[in-house]
Amino acid sequence: MNILCGYNVNIDSVYRINGAEIQELLGSFEKTEILEKIENPPGKISSESDFVAGLTYCMKNGCGAEWLVFENAVFEFLKNRYFTKSLVRMGGNAGIMANVLSEMGALRVVPNVAFPSKTQLSLFSKKAVYFPDSPLKAETEAEQNQDAWHERNIHTSSSSQDPIHFVFDFSKGETFSLYGTEIRVPRENRFIATCDHLNFRLFTSPAFENYALNHAGEMDGALISGFHLLLETYPDGSTYKDVLENSFSQLKAWKAKNERLRIHVELGHFASREIGNSVFSKFAGISDSIGMNEDELSMFNSLHGIPAEGLLHMEAEAVGKAACKLASLYGLGNLFIHTREFVLAVFKPDAGNSGRSVISEKWAEGKWDQKESPELLKAAGKKLEAMGFGLRCAGAYAASGRLEGREFMEKEALKLQESRFGREQLQLFLKAFGGTVCGQGAFALMEGYMLCILPTLLCKSPITTVGLGDTLTAGTFLRGLELDVQA
Repeated sequence: MNILCGYNVNIDSVYRINGAEIQELLGSFEKTEILEKIENPPGKISSESDFVAGLTYCMKNGCGAEWLVFENAVFEFLKNRYFTKSLVRMGGNAGIMANVLSEMGALRVVPNVAFPSKTQLSLFSKKAVYFPDSPLKAETEAEQNQDAWHERNIHTSSSSQDPIHFVFDFSKGETFSLYGTEIRVPRENRFIATCDHLNFRLFTSPAFENYALNHAGEMDGALISGFHLLLETYPDGSTYKDVLENSFSQLKAWKAKNERLRIHVELGHFASREIGNSVFSKFAGISDSIGMNEDELSMFNSLHGIPAEGLLHMEAEAVGKAACKLASLYGLGNLFIHTREFVLAVFKPDAGNSGRSVISEKWAEGKWDQKESPELLKAAGKKLEAMGFGLRCAGAYAASGRLEGREFMEKEALKLQESRFGREQLQLFLKAFGGTVCGQGAFALMEGYMLCILPTLLCKSPITTVGLGDTLTAGTFLRGLELDVQA
């Protein structure tokens, strides 16, 4: 399989910070300034004190946050103080998914790399990832692009800097003094200081853009993500709508070159409901599938009308109804919902394939009473096999912190246990939708769609929890393409 991956690729610099370190930081700043910013969080980082206040706020309340860094001096402060002591790994949905595809057997994976520095390129899988331009030339080109962008936005980060997301993990129970008041961290979470202005614009390198357009006819699929990074407005006066229009034009051009190109858009936690709704409505028509988790599905409750409470509690009936309604409203062929406890797909069998099959014709005629028919069982089995492959990829990655080919993945997956809550929800799914058991999962029919559900695989002590949704999505997407080709 040949697959394009856009848009967001970055470097994650992960550092676990303790109470003693945050107390040392606090001692370097004026009490009044920090307390004021904790009381009224700025939501962005324009100074070192903004960073310290944001980190302290999150540790004090046990909450997570991600703030964009707007000053190069702060970037240098963070890099000099923490980068060499951090766990440096691939970041960004597109980067993580590209590595999964490469390790799991894709023939060629072409990622968009906004700033292909030596550090960034070193984090990619060496098996199937292909860079359309040589690293040296690409890096020089990226620096030139950064310089041009910086000239238009002189109050933001400097040119030629790696897109680094400084991730500060903190543990429950850590204690520190906030200018005389003892603070005990109520729960584990993280604060992210993000220095990444190109990905916030969904910047595409000319090398990737030209390759994607010129070779669209040779590609089997495209995994597109990063829309959750969009800002409402940018320093040059443009808005997220301008960015969306540019992205839509790119995907439309690829589809014009290759009608069979399978496009999957993966969503994320948006800065606002307005941006989220705009992204979904804009790309539902051109995408073959869209993916999200239960939090993101609940964000669209103004569209599907299902109360958020049941979705956030991962109730299969609520998730199924919301997903089906959302897909139906926009004529989407495939909607994929991944939660911690189960995954659920709502789709039209044969969606994305050319021509009409027996199952498509029966679907059009509204023949819902043949749930045990070979055609339906085959369609459900194929979807569940792809979902199961993705689940094993995610589970193996969580348990080991790495993916090293299919044999390694399958071996690690054998050590995992099925989610009990997920199995309970599968039983409730069967009752709610009059479903049918199929292997380890189940399927049901509703409003012109097939719904498939499968419990997740969990490990007791995960090595990592970051990137599991991307790993699951990439594995499911790859196996789905393979099964369609075999068919």
